[in-house]
Amino acid sequence: MSEDGVRAELIDTSRPHPARIYDYLLGGKDNYEVDQRAGDALVAAAPEARIGVRANRDFLRRAVRHVVRAGVRQILDIGTGLPTSPNVHETAAEVAPDVRVAYVDNDPIVKAHADALLSGTGVTSVVLGDIRDPRGIVDHPDIRRVIDFDEPVALLLVAVLHFLTDAEKPAGIVAALRDALPPGSHLILSHATGDFADRTDAQAVYSKATATLNLRTRPEVEALFTGFDLLPPGLTQVPFWHPDTPPPPGSAQIGFYGAVGRKPV
Repeated sequence: MSEDGVRAELIDTSRPHPARIYDYLLGGKDNYEVDQRAGDALVAAAPEARIGVRANRDFLRRAVRHVVRAGVRQILDIGTGLPTSPNVHETAAEVAPDVRVAYVDNDPIVKAHADALLSGTGVTSVVLGDIRDPRGIVDHPDIRRVIDFDEPVALLLVAVLHFLTDAEKPAGIVAALRDALPPGSHLILSHATGDFADRTDAQAVYSKATATLNLRTRPEVEALFTGFDLLPPGLTQVPFWHPDTPPPPGSAQIGFYGAVGRKPV
């Protein structure tokens, strides 16, 4: 067993893992040398990558506060990744302490870390699930324990859909999740893009990882919001979505789109 309670054979340290690369670029400690090398290679290929992942995390926090202020009291975070404080439930609690959060990830290591972090927290759940099976997520009893699908939900798909290939039909997955949500629900989504620079070298880094990086254009990302009304300012690079501080230097090159949509009533 590893120190976090996960069987050692479940931890693949021979290849970099996207969640661990992300953790490394955020300055976390839950990563291995193989992930650090990949993160350094990613920064060499895309110098703004480090500020980009931080800007994406800041976008998530601003968007969560926005939807909670709008009255949403339950959040479904799919592809949550390794816990990074302040987490979604901590961010939501800054606005309203009664927000319920269900975290979903397909990595048992991520689930183990999240379980340890959230032990004894009654308004959250952590589920091992795969976004490729949206029905399995929605119907999971530990999701249903926290999320009432008769009331508005904020669905978080932050930096996750770019790890799905076109053949896996990400738009169809989002549509299936959308159809499970009641009117008044929100979609918070961010996605990597190559619109602002050639990211072939960055994609090559992920070709050696446990998931490939599939960049999409602005129209392709915007299409993922079909059935939702985009809230102002619409789809933007993540530093420019309701910034609460001056965007960091190099923001114009950050290859992440982000937006929040609302399912019409």
